[in-house]
Amino acid sequence: MDLTGKTALITGASRGIGEAAAHAFASAGANVALLARNGDAIAALADQIGATAIAIPCDVTRYSEVDSAIATTIAAFGRLDILIGNAGVIEPISHLESADPTEWGAAIDINLKGVFHGMRAAMPIMLKQGGGTILTVGSGAAHNPLEGWSHYCASKAGAAMLTRCAHLEGADRGLRVMSLSPGTVATQMQHEIKASGVNPVSQLDWSDHIPADWPARALVWMCGSQADAYLGQEISLRDPDMRRRVGLT
Repeated sequence: MDLTGKTALITGASRGIGEAAAHAFASAGANVALLARNGDAIAALADQIGATAIAIPCDVTRYSEVDSAIATTIAAFGRLDILIGNAGVIEPISHLESADPTEWGAAIDINLKGVFHGMRAAMPIMLKQGGGTILTVGSGAAHNPLEGWSHYCASKAGAAMLTRCAHLEGADRGLRVMSLSPGTVATQMQHEIKASGVNPVSQLDWSDHIPADWPARALVWMCGSQADAYLGQEISLRDPDMRRRVGLT
């Protein structure tokens, strides 16, 4: 995949899938705008990548910050071609009857409203320039309830529907919108899940998780025409055939 001249903005870029995606998109030739609350982490990552990367501290729960980050990206690189809605949290894992309402709502703000904020800020710009790609990082939790994960399941289900809505409203005007469900990935989030001891996911062995560069490479693949058959849909890396299509082994 050659993304030379394209610009990708990645939320949650300070670690995990976001960090791996930053490297993958930069390796494919794209300019990358790295967004996260941890300014030091994304600044260090941008330094690693070089002149084609910028770090923009941003809280995705605040629309004004996301809108400003996109404006900064365009000022730096001239355009925005790809939006990766990756920022997400699993904490606090808790049962419904004991969940803290404020903390539960904070997870919704990041996992669901953060995706909306990215779409809302990026779509007018992409539509004006004639097209763009919007990718969200989904989860099997969007489709299956899991003990202790009501906030995560509900927010990922909402983000999945947002993806479908964006496709419905933008596909005939040049927008390519899809979701990637990576399965369980060897990131810090899995350490948090393991420590909780709640539900079967916490019992998985570390070797059961795929490396973070697999979903990162899948996201790059989704920016090409070979993924057009999946527009408006969710691609799952649990599917062995899909892994083969992407070139993951």
